Amino acid sequence: MSEFVAVAKVGDIPPGQGQAFAVHGRMVAVFFVDGEYQAIDDFCPHMGASLAGGRVEHGMVSCPWHAWRFKLCDGTWCDNPRIKIDCFEVKVEGDDILVRVPVKE
Repeated sequence: MSEFVAVAKVGDIPPGQGQAFAVHGRMVAVFFVDGEYQAIDDFCPHMGASLAGGRVEHGMVSCPWHAWRFKLCDGTWCDNPRIKIDCFEVKVEGDDILVRVPVKE
C-alpha cells in the first residue's frame, strides 16, 4: 500500500504550470490548474521529455519537445485514447501538497 508523500507547499506551483518531483524513485509532474492540483507521470512516452515543462491549456499538457498532449485528469494521450500515462492521486493537507505514488517492488 502506498502512502501520500509531501512534494511541495501550496503556492510553490504557479497557476497554469507544473513542476516535477521525485517520489518513490519516479518523476511525477504536479500541475496547478483552475485551483486544483493534478499529477501525472513526468516523462512523455514518445522521447522522454519532462511534461512538467510543457504548455498547459484546456486541462491538457503538451510535451515541450513534440507537442504530444495528455489529459491531466487521467493521463490519456489526446491523439490516441488507448494510450495512457500514469495518473496519481493528489490532496492538500494544511499547506502541504501530497501525492500518492505506488511503490514498485
